[in-house]
Amino acid sequence: MQVTETLSEGLKRGFTITIPAADLDAKQEARLKEVAAGLKLPGFRPGKVPVSIARQRYADAVRAEVLEQAVSEALSSTLDERGLRPAGQPKVDLVSGQEQGKDLEFRVETEILPEITVPDLSDLSLTRLKAVAGDEAIDKVVADIAKRQRNFEVVEEVRPSVKGDVLTIDFVGKRDGVAFDGGTAEDVNVELGGEGFIPGFAEQIEGMQPGEEKVITVTFPENYGAEELAGKEATFDIKVKALKKAVDAPIDDELAKKLGFETLEQLRDLVRKQVEGEYEQLTRLRIKRDLLDALAAKTNFEAPEGMVDAEFNQIWQRVEADRKAGELDEEDQGKDEETLRADYRKIAERRVKLGLLLAEIGRKNAITVTNDELGRAMRAEAMRYQGQEQQVFEFFQKNPQAVESLRGPIFENKVVDYLIELAKVEDKEVTPEELSDIPPANI
Repeated sequence: MQVTETLSEGLKRGFTITIPAADLDAKQEARLKEVAAGLKLPGFRPGKVPVSIARQRYADAVRAEVLEQAVSEALSSTLDERGLRPAGQPKVDLVSGQEQGKDLEFRVETEILPEITVPDLSDLSLTRLKAVAGDEAIDKVVADIAKRQRNFEVVEEVRPSVKGDVLTIDFVGKRDGVAFDGGTAEDVNVELGGEGFIPGFAEQIEGMQPGEEKVITVTFPENYGAEELAGKEATFDIKVKALKKAVDAPIDDELAKKLGFETLEQLRDLVRKQVEGEYEQLTRLRIKRDLLDALAAKTNFEAPEGMVDAEFNQIWQRVEADRKAGELDEEDQGKDEETLRADYRKIAERRVKLGLLLAEIGRKNAITVTNDELGRAMRAEAMRYQGQEQQVFEFFQKNPQAVESLRGPIFENKVVDYLIELAKVEDKEVTPEELSDIPPANI
């Protein structure tokens, strides 16, 4: 085998590799003998089919198989001998050798992973923010629960409706004066100031009272589910039939029993555990982000361009979806596309570098993901689809790549845990509001 390096720029490498025809022909002949030995044909005893017949029937398929194997082995050998680790799937172009008796020559171009030196981590210092789930936070959650259990009573007095009231209405939605499918309903309860209706709908019927009729005009959101209505203007003929007011459920043992608990204290205990769990997740998120910021400041290697491109494309798809839905972050809304692309390109590069550094730290410290950990992750994923758990497990069994997609996050978290354990960590108590005040993500 002859190897000639044709490209060496940054992390890009290129080679022309030639494999002698004699080597290929010998492998092809050996493979044809194997094929012949396994053939079962009328008139021949098992294993006694002549190679000439196998060659006549399967020469092209065997040649393709031999070439594919030869390219794979030669490429692997070339990279291993030079200590190169490809950052993605190498690009291979056959030049010659498809025909028997000719040398196989092919060109290969690939990006390689950079040499990563794990930085000095002895000075790693982090602050772990913690918040206490106090009575005030528990009271707020319980009050929200009680609010969702409230009842609505008919208001007998004649008065205009106000925020917090519920109007029972009939409506007919029209486009250009013609009623559209799905736009007509009767006895619908609309909470004034609440959510769930088209923006501007509830606001325009506030102040109406039973017996009153009105025509309102609204514009459907750009991301509305019905494509024929998305972004379009429509009118609604409104008829108010009843006015109701909210009556909050008392926060007592009866409320708890209605929710399946014996006492209010049991309900509060569960709420406390849930709030503490949310705080712990926020604590974890904050210290992980601080850790990654500290590691990013220590990275001094080049990121493979292909990996950055792939990461950027994933990010940009989400950005474009958010922009189409009108959900861009406030910070991004005033930026032109060129600036947005540049900003998110930097984020993509940071993510790639951090991923490579974490992988190297994990490799050097023998951090691995066990089968038990993968199994727990699969069970957790299956639990997200109540009633379809068996189908989820079957999906994982048939798609090994889906299982591998669970490995990455587990591995990253194990490396993060290792680094947090290694760092000097100072605990700091903060308010729940301060803990929740998470800056824009760079990761």
